[in-house]
Amino acid sequence: MASWGSFIEEEKKKDYFSDLSSFVDSEYETRQVFPPKENIYRAFELTPLDKVRCVILGQDPYHDDGQAHGLAFSVMPGVKTPPSLMNIYKELRDEMGLYIPDNGCLTKWADQGVLLLNTVLTVRAHEAGSHQKKGWEIFTDNAIKLLNGQDRPIVFMLWGGPSRAKANLLTNSEHLVLQSAHPSPLSVYRGFYGCGHFKACNEFLRSKGEKEIDWQIEDLQTSLFPSLL
Repeated sequence: MASWGSFIEEEKKKDYFSDLSSFVDSEYETRQVFPPKENIYRAFELTPLDKVRCVILGQDPYHDDGQAHGLAFSVMPGVKTPPSLMNIYKELRDEMGLYIPDNGCLTKWADQGVLLLNTVLTVRAHEAGSHQKKGWEIFTDNAIKLLNGQDRPIVFMLWGGPSRAKANLLTNSEHLVLQSAHPSPLSVYRGFYGCGHFKACNEFLRSKGEKEIDWQIEDLQTSLFPSLL
């Protein structure tokens, strides 16, 4: 059985990865780069290959201080929920009646088999897109191809141009591919609001005999201080 660990080790042996690694190492040594280096592969660590049931594909990590921690769209507890994630929460509210939580930590989704993957895994501080076209796209394309070959149903949510460009890699009829505009404030009204992706994902999984995903991220105040309620 393939695993993300074996996949990453095989990618590291390839010529493109040598150039990518040199670039990334130099950036971390000379610049401020996100996420912290130890969290570059966090999405793969939290969601093993054989547990992936849904893939949410972002673009590159958040580039402001203290935000990115290796999961697309997610931020650590205590960090203000970014606008794109707030728009995701609003869509979940409108689709499924969920409340908007007081935090943006999506590890609950990752633990349920939602791979929160960016097409590029690192970014220079305050410079969106600064690590594009350095090799990460090859790496994540190969990860997507590996997922495409899995013989179980997986839902792929492709949001925004760079993510939607990966649709041609998804050729397995066992999977469900959902596409929309990106949830950022600049594009959310071009098709993300009202996309219905979360409900469609659960309906698809249920139709295949798979467990639905609990999309509700709980309030941290509720979980930390239940006795006060």
